Amino acid sequence: MDALIVVDVQNDFCPGGALAVPGGDGVIEEVNLLAGEALFVVATRDWHPPDHDSFVENGGPWPVHCVGDTPGAQLHPGVDAEQIDRIIDKGQASNTEGYSGFEQTQLLRLLRERGVREVHVAGLALDYCVKETALDARKAGFDVVVHLGATRAVEASHGDGMRAIGELNAAGVQLVP
Repeated sequence: MDALIVVDVQNDFCPGGALAVPGGDGVIEEVNLLAGEALFVVATRDWHPPDHDSFVENGGPWPVHCVGDTPGAQLHPGVDAEQIDRIIDKGQASNTEGYSGFEQTQLLRLLRERGVREVHVAGLALDYCVKETALDARKAGFDVVVHLGATRAVEASHGDGMRAIGELNAAGVQLVP
């Protein structure tokens, strides 16, 4: 595996967090196993300013979550940090969603510099940040594999996870259990 992108396995997206994904911490063991097989591992983090437009108080759909430099924005302590080569913070501009690890970050440059051709994606949440990161990786020309056993959907609306799988499949992303 050329590269693994570990998407947003952060405290706020795990049980007890501000925007907990059901079973979010259930991805950690598989993420750590995948990281051990990858040549290059990048972890993304939502790293929002306190006035981010996605927050309910600012007219957005989400509770306040992953505010930069808070405990909720940190990677979950179960993620083996020793295996992570780079951390990419995203969603730092108040007026951008920042769902994709490629949006206004250096991720594409990092992958290109290393000659990466195939990207594996895991983390949280399947129906938002994992999906958008995988789709952007496909648009950038990478072969993309999403590890369904290493991701969970937030399911803001019933069926979001299955719809995400359909979108990924239609875009030519390989889905593995």
